[in-house]
Amino acid sequence: MVGLHPANDGSKDHFLFLHLAKVLPPLGIAVARFDRRRMDGGDDVPFDLQAGDAMRVVEALERDSRIDPARIGLWGYSQGAWAAPLAASRSSKIAFLVLLASTGVSPSEQMLYGTAKQARIAGFGDDAAGRIVAVRRVVDEHRRGRLTLAQAQAAVDSIRGEPFFEHAWTPATLAGRDLTWRDMDFDPEPIFAGVRVPTLLFYGEDDEWSPIDASIATWRRAAERAGNRDVTIVRLAGTGHEPTVGATGRIEDITPEYERTLVSWLRRTMLAS
Repeated sequence: MVGLHPANDGSKDHFLFLHLAKVLPPLGIAVARFDRRRMDGGDDVPFDLQAGDAMRVVEALERDSRIDPARIGLWGYSQGAWAAPLAASRSSKIAFLVLLASTGVSPSEQMLYGTAKQARIAGFGDDAAGRIVAVRRVVDEHRRGRLTLAQAQAAVDSIRGEPFFEHAWTPATLAGRDLTWRDMDFDPEPIFAGVRVPTLLFYGEDDEWSPIDASIATWRRAAERAGNRDVTIVRLAGTGHEPTVGATGRIEDITPEYERTLVSWLRRTMLAS
């Protein structure tokens, strides 16, 4: 199984990767971990490149005599759960997918949802959340080339002095910054509809960054279009964006339901393949 990274951590040593490396090899399932490539200026790596890099790892594994090339799958978390289905929709070499917090709306829409929810979690009300969303919409329209820098900066300035500004996740000063975001309007539904392999989806019941109900609905529509009857959706009680209790980022706090379901599903899927 090849792991694909969340947006905020491109390391091969992300704690969820280390958990896979601890749990799966004793079962005879190899785990491939790698550091995500870096972009000049620290920009996000385009999903297209992430998918391509994942396939290069898959191709390297196919040449390893210890690996069954017919049973190589992808595991993706958060941003990686956009890139992994993209790779699987393009290649017949992917045997299965395991995805955590697989968001079924565009990255732009996901950030509107996530920043508003972060503001509410921090104790700010609906008014603050609504103002953040309104500002982000203006900045996104500037990114798309539809509004001027001055219009985007005026929107940012309207909340820059507010105590909730940090939750807007936008620079205070936009001039001189590269605001390009190639994947901001990435539409995941047709990509999900191109997935025709067994897929296991995990969602935290209180995801603080992604709209899980909308995401699950997207996957269900896409699976119907694809005729893919092997899509399993698991909602993890007591968890959020990551499958831990308390969002601690620690292996020891991973919910047992995640590990138990992952192991049993992989055993069933890999034995059947």
